[in-house]
Amino acid sequence: MTITIGFDIYGTLINPYGVITKLAEYTNQSAEFSRIWRDKQLEYTFRRGLMRRYENFTVCTRNALDYTDSLLNTSLDDDAKQALMDAYRVLPAFDDVVESLKVSKDAGFRLFGFSNGLQSAVEGLLENAGINDYFEGVVSVDDVQTFKPSPEVYHYFLKSSGAVAENAWLVSSNPFDVIGAVNFGMKAAWLQRAHNVVFDPWGIEPTIRIKSLMELSDLIS
Repeated sequence: MTITIGFDIYGTLINPYGVITKLAEYTNQSAEFSRIWRDKQLEYTFRRGLMRRYENFTVCTRNALDYTDSLLNTSLDDDAKQALMDAYRVLPAFDDVVESLKVSKDAGFRLFGFSNGLQSAVEGLLENAGINDYFEGVVSVDDVQTFKPSPEVYHYFLKSSGAVAENAWLVSSNPFDVIGAVNFGMKAAWLQRAHNVVFDPWGIEPTIRIKSLMELSDLIS
């Protein structure tokens, strides 16, 4: 049976820290601002999922932006915040993405975007990065009104893609996402994008570990 791969978007294919350039127009703390913004964004998705008080990823991103602005006393006005939210829609792909997707597509794998983000936002990112045509579609958690790593999300991915767990892979740089997929019964590749990132010691391991997407197609089966 054909292998189906769901690629996480933010942090895996698309660099969420690409917003640093825009942030530098407003603060000399751009790297720290970006890190806190991203961490808080993810925290808000976890908390909303647990509380069953769903708001979409864009709302979580804006809430996290407001939090970071307050924490760092950057005093961003509404226009600056909107410009930063707009920058989030045109983030760049990582350097290994285009070639690795081509290799995976040529190998006969079915490729899907699989994200906490809204479908329209993800499709826009993929289009802007010039990689939209490699994917059969985008599966968004918005359709089930919760976030990764809820089992509902991975079940929905299989249903939407028409895949079965034993032939379905998740590729993600986020350990919580990898653990969620493996816990559900899928296979998962953890992409270690930074040497100092540690995988969570939960006793649930990724099927494979890679340091570049270029390693992927030779290792999955």
